[in-house]
Amino acid sequence: MKIAIASGKGGTGKTFVSTNLFWTAQHSGMPTTLIDCDAEEPNVSEFLRGEEQSVEKVVQHIPYINVGACTFCGKCAEYCNYNAILFLPESRFIKVLPDLCHDCGACSYACEYGAIIEQEKTIGTVKISLVGNSSYIIESRLEVGEHSPVSVIKKAIKAADSQHLILLDAPPGISCPFITTAEQADFIILVTEPTPFGLHDLELSVSTVQQLQKPFGVIVNKSGLGNRAVYQWLDENKIPLLLEVPFDKDIARIYSEGKILAKENPTYQKIFMDLLNKIVKTLWS
Repeated sequence: MKIAIASGKGGTGKTFVSTNLFWTAQHSGMPTTLIDCDAEEPNVSEFLRGEEQSVEKVVQHIPYINVGACTFCGKCAEYCNYNAILFLPESRFIKVLPDLCHDCGACSYACEYGAIIEQEKTIGTVKISLVGNSSYIIESRLEVGEHSPVSVIKKAIKAADSQHLILLDAPPGISCPFITTAEQADFIILVTEPTPFGLHDLELSVSTVQQLQKPFGVIVNKSGLGNRAVYQWLDENKIPLLLEVPFDKDIARIYSEGKILAKENPTYQKIFMDLLNKIVKTLWS
């Protein structure tokens, strides 16, 4: 079972929910894998630590055009759906634009003259760490300066054991990295906060998840902050409210110290276990 924890904006508490769910499931005896899919800014390791098992590089194949062998037919540029090949036939100029390349291989397939050579470029890493006897943390991390984490996220998700409970700590927003993560999930938790910004971005997230046709529910973090507009919107649209986490100084202190709330406060271990059971019942009812 794969559960994605997502939000329309950063700072709502995705990682807070992800790490507490992981700790609770793991300490209930359930083999669990938590994948940090926020490859541009992974931070799960700030709260959970394990024994490093492996670090694998994620590479992209960047095509290089040998102009000596090129006939300037333009077929490679025609096949490229991402406009990653600049071709000026009158000037007999052709060049790959690496930042636009998606490593699809279409240009190599199109070239009949062997003028295209693919070169490997490291764009990120996937690190696997063992926590306890049977649980894992998988961290996706994008190299500084790279523009798209999608390939790194896909590699991290693929590295997970499908027999485990898998928690996907999704990137914020609703762009390609979020879609890459959410489309793999059986259920999506959307974390929001009761503020105008929280509601605005929640509406965008809900619309996206509905288009993916995934079952989902909402957690309101920092409950008591802001107003009741989020709750009214959830009621009007018949969207399930899974959990409320209060706006509490002690919770904020525990989190800011890099600690797990469910570990420090046993009441929350039961709360997060009940949340997990509620999701299981939703999926299998």
